[in-house]
Amino acid sequence: MLIPRFSARLVREALADTPVVFVMGARQVGKTTLVKDLIDGDWEYITFDDIAQAEVARADPVGFIRNLPPKRIALDEVQRVPETLLAIKQTVDEDRTPGRFLLTGSANALLLPKVSGALVGRMEAVHLATLSECEIAGREPTFLSALLRGEVPTARTVRIRDHLVARIVAGSFPEPLQRVSERRMRAWYLQYVNTLIQRDLTDLPGIAHVDAMKRLLRLTAALSGQLVNLTDLGGRLGLNRVTSGKYLGLLEQLFLVERVPAWHAAEFRRLVKTPKLHAVDTGLMCAVRGISVRRLLASPAELGSLLESFVYNELRKQAHWVDEPLAFHHYRDKDKVEVDVVMQSASGGCFGVEVKAAASLRSADFRGLKRFRSVAGKRFRMGVLLYDGDHATAFGDGLFAVPIGALWD
Repeated sequence: MLIPRFSARLVREALADTPVVFVMGARQVGKTTLVKDLIDGDWEYITFDDIAQAEVARADPVGFIRNLPPKRIALDEVQRVPETLLAIKQTVDEDRTPGRFLLTGSANALLLPKVSGALVGRMEAVHLATLSECEIAGREPTFLSALLRGEVPTARTVRIRDHLVARIVAGSFPEPLQRVSERRMRAWYLQYVNTLIQRDLTDLPGIAHVDAMKRLLRLTAALSGQLVNLTDLGGRLGLNRVTSGKYLGLLEQLFLVERVPAWHAAEFRRLVKTPKLHAVDTGLMCAVRGISVRRLLASPAELGSLLESFVYNELRKQAHWVDEPLAFHHYRDKDKVEVDVVMQSASGGCFGVEVKAAASLRSADFRGLKRFRSVAGKRFRMGVLLYDGDHATAFGDGLFAVPIGALWD
C-alpha cells in the first residue's frame, strides 16, 4: 500500500524553480518510492546502489555527469559517490534550468566540507522523514498551524493509550507497517540495524573503532529522551569525549538520531545548556531494546520515555509542512524543572509542549510549562500538555491540556 507523502509537494515546488533538488533521509524511509512516483518519461533514473554505475562515476565524476543522457536526471543514493555533487555544480553553472537534477541520499552529504558550499544557491534540500501519523491516517496536519495562529488544537479521537502503545512499538518506517505481526516487525528492524552496521556505517569516513560505533547505535535507543553527556557516553563505549561526539555526529549524518539544543536566554543564567538526544523512530528503539506491546503496557516509566520521543518526532515531521520555520529545543533549569519540547518561531514566539502518558491531570503537571512561561516572558505564546484524556482544558493564562490525538486528528 502506497501512502501519499506530504513532502512530495515540497519537492514539486522546488523542482519548479531550483536546478538541483536533494531528497535526504534515513535508509528505507521511502525516498526512492517518492522519486519514482514524481518522475516520468522525461527523466533518466540512475542509482548508485548499482555497483557498476558507482565505480564508473567514482573513477571520473566530471565525465560521468557530462555524458548523461540529455534528459532530467534522477540520481539515487548520491552519498555513495559524493564527488558527483561537485561535477553537478559545474554543469549547473553552465545551465541553470530548474529541475535538472533530482537527487536522493541516505547520508547527509551536505555535511562534507568539499560539498557544503559547492551547491549553495543551486540546490534545495528536502528532508524526508519516516511516516507521520497524519500521513498514516490520511489527514492533513493541523496541530502546529493551530498553535501558530494562537488557537488551541482539538481532537476527535480520545483515550487512545492502547493505540499509542501499538504505534510506538510498530514505529513509522513504511515497510514494517505492512507486516502482520509484532514479531515480523521486530525482525525487519533488527535486519535494518544489521544492514546499517555492515554497509552504511562502514561507508562513513573516520571510523577507527567499528565495534564502538555498533554499540553506540544500540545505546542511542536506550538514551533517547535523555540529556547527552559526551564524557559519560564515551566512558560507556571506551572512547574519549571528542571521539564519542564525533561518532554521535556520524549517526546524525545518517538521520538516525538528533541532538536537540537546550533553549536559553541571555538574561537567565540558571538554564541548563546540555542538548537532549532523540532517536528518530520508536519502532527501531523498541526492537533494539526488546520492548513489546505487552511490556510497554505494564511499564509506565518506559512508556513515558518512548512517548516523548514519539511526540517529538511527530512535531518535527509536521514542522516541514508549515510556512513559518520552527526551531526545536528542550527546556531545563538548574532546579531540574523541564519542558519536553520548546518550539521557537522565526518571529520569536515560543511554544512549550509537555507529554504525559496518563489520562488524569494535576496542577503539578504544569510546573515545567509555568516555569518556562515565566522565563520566556513576552516571547511565550502557548503551553500545551498532551495527555491521554478526552477533552481540552485551560490551566491558566496560555496553558492548556489537550488530548494527544490532536497531533494528527
